[in-house]
Amino acid sequence: MKIVLSPNPYRDKGLRAAQNAEKVLRQAGAETVMCFPFELERDNVEVPSHLKFLPEEEAFDRADLMVCFGGDGTILHAAKDAQRHGVSVLGVNLGSVGFLSELEATELSQLERLTQGKYRIEERMMLDVSVRREGKTVYRDLALNDAAITKGAVARIIDLEVKADGVVVSRYSGDGVIVSTPTGSTAYAMSAGGPIVEPTVENILVTPICPHALHTRSFVLDRGRSVAVRMGKLSRKTAYLSVDGGKAFRLSASDQVELHRSKSRAKLIRLTNRSFYTVVNQKLGRA
Repeated sequence: MKIVLSPNPYRDKGLRAAQNAEKVLRQAGAETVMCFPFELERDNVEVPSHLKFLPEEEAFDRADLMVCFGGDGTILHAAKDAQRHGVSVLGVNLGSVGFLSELEATELSQLERLTQGKYRIEERMMLDVSVRREGKTVYRDLALNDAAITKGAVARIIDLEVKADGVVVSRYSGDGVIVSTPTGSTAYAMSAGGPIVEPTVENILVTPICPHALHTRSFVLDRGRSVAVRMGKLSRKTAYLSVDGGKAFRLSASDQVELHRSKSRAKLIRLTNRSFYTVVNQKLGRA
């Protein structure tokens, strides 16, 4: 069994967690290789000189599984890499919340169960995201959590129109809107007042951000809907699109952000039998 280890050196200082995981897996008979989940600014991070890191294509060649070390942002990024190569990913939490992670850094001994086949794979819905401008597609991405359309730093609200299959769902002014998967319901959408949805179901969630209206609410749409969010006038205003918390894409007036369920699916490895509700209560500090 070949397992790709993908550590975030900004979270995993000295890559201690990754090296401990490597020992556990090699003792259990697995072949391991290391690959960073993103390009590093070498001047800002120290990496042990004895460790060898492979380019993505070489690391994933013949790979069976991937183990990622970091916070939810790191795991989101790594899960997309793994999906492109048809590989399932297990997250080890080194961040503050870690909804996407399966293990904590103190539970690395459980990784030996991977080599014994004592795990299950949980598939998660993803969203294809694109921006249409004057009849042309100017942006594409894939979301596991969400796509957030937000105003700029200046305190001016933006006007938005949300449609599902061409029918208007809502029009309002506010700070923006979040279109998310059930996996993303416990992320930004929850903070904006959206519902918490079990991550293995398939729906599209539309949650307004600070709407300037009395009765605007979140919508939970069927998985087959095609969602379109159109910008209103943006003179003296700015609006941005960010997918899974990534680099923001600046939107222009009358741009249309289009979202629908993707054929791509993230595959997350589960080793424990923790209930989703147990995790929610633990991570949100209510238990």
